[in-house]
Amino acid sequence: MKAQDVRRHPTTPLTSPAFARTIPRFTDREYLNVVYRTDADALRAVVPEPLLVDEPLVRFEVMKMGDVSGYGPYTEAGQAIPVTFEGERGEYLHAMYLDNFPATASGREVSAYPKVIGSPSLSVDCGALVGTLDHGALRVATATMGYKHHELDRREAAAQIAVPTFMLKTIPGYDGTPRVQELVRTRITDLTVKGAWTGPARLQLFAHVLAPLADLPVLEVVSASHILTDLTLDGVEPVHDYLKGGASS
Repeated sequence: MKAQDVRRHPTTPLTSPAFARTIPRFTDREYLNVVYRTDADALRAVVPEPLLVDEPLVRFEVMKMGDVSGYGPYTEAGQAIPVTFEGERGEYLHAMYLDNFPATASGREVSAYPKVIGSPSLSVDCGALVGTLDHGALRVATATMGYKHHELDRREAAAQIAVPTFMLKTIPGYDGTPRVQELVRTRITDLTVKGAWTGPARLQLFAHVLAPLADLPVLEVVSASHILTDLTLDGVEPVHDYLKGGASS
């Protein structure tokens, strides 16, 4: 294989790439969001500078994706933290767990999503929307919300999930020190909200050393939403280079 042919491959192994080179389009992407208040010191301890935390809030999310171009169906759960960067409000993606390897590999390698393998689920049980996350055989999170109790304004729903997203991209070099270490920014595009609801909700987090969501404890549930969408994920842009100590050009 010639060098120019090697450069055409987005990932290894060369003859069986881990993911397709595509811009993923999500059809009928379904969200369960539970926003909760947590310990302020614990939150600041995990949010990297130069991001700033205003209120000690966390959004626990479970996303069920039934039709994703390039990856097929999968479910994902994680934590997003409201932050500001240079006056712009957004969310810092703290942790993401999903049950699809191509989406995990692509999210980490092409972008900077903090994705690892887990077993999330989203279903309806006896009048409640139920989102769970397991790590191996152990339960890590259980969220419940009254199923479609109240309509939510679709513009408000779009504003909840379309804010700019910040992530930390770290790639180690062969000596173990960071070769790339950047704060990056992205956002959702081509968003259509097809349905949105709100209602009462509860959230339980269980301590696990390899899925430490409970390190940001639930002190109070603030709000909840159930949103059905079509959307596209935009590419990422670096906004801060930690190895240079300043903004990335």
